Amino acid sequence: MLKQQRADHVRQRLAELYPETPIPLDHQNAYTLLIAVLLSAQCTDVRVNQVTPALFKLASDPNKMMRVPVDRIKAIIRPCGLSPRKSAAISELSKILVEQHAGQVPADFAALEALPGVGHKTASVVMAQAFGVPAFPVDTHIHRLATRWKLTSGKNVTQTERDLKKLFPRDTWNRLHLQIIFYGREHCQARRCNGKSCLLCRELFGKN
Repeated sequence: MLKQQRADHVRQRLAELYPETPIPLDHQNAYTLLIAVLLSAQCTDVRVNQVTPALFKLASDPNKMMRVPVDRIKAIIRPCGLSPRKSAAISELSKILVEQHAGQVPADFAALEALPGVGHKTASVVMAQAFGVPAFPVDTHIHRLATRWKLTSGKNVTQTERDLKKLFPRDTWNRLHLQIIFYGREHCQARRCNGKSCLLCRELFGKN
């Protein structure tokens, strides 16, 4: 298969396997999604979902969160790892949202990426899932699968994002981001698939 043929096959197969794409991080609004995505850095979604109920019971909007002592935030989110850095970022970005954005999460890439603890991937998730703006958040897992499926030769997530955006229709990006994550977790894990054993890898490369 040519690269575009592989991309088309991946898109079709994932649509069949995952017609519904629920957001794996529990949240109530754009702010709580932002915080949950920030917490998910180097942490599983399952662990984040175990931690956020207590955090959001304490404060579920930036006005309340900015008044919570950083040490109290840190104590709650400690199971997610990197708690000193993440708690400081949560406190600071909450203040910025109140002071510069009227307490609202901005639907703007540049404004999001200017917030403490918010990189391009986090901003992309929020833009895609909270505001419905086409984006293709690429983390290390999506990068791994895109490389395994030979959809990119990129050496980093930035190049992989550019390559995937060229291969897939813009109106599928938000859905595909989640479908690839779901598939990787269920079928094509780093240590359980050698690039030829899971369903998609067999279909793409099994006869090569």
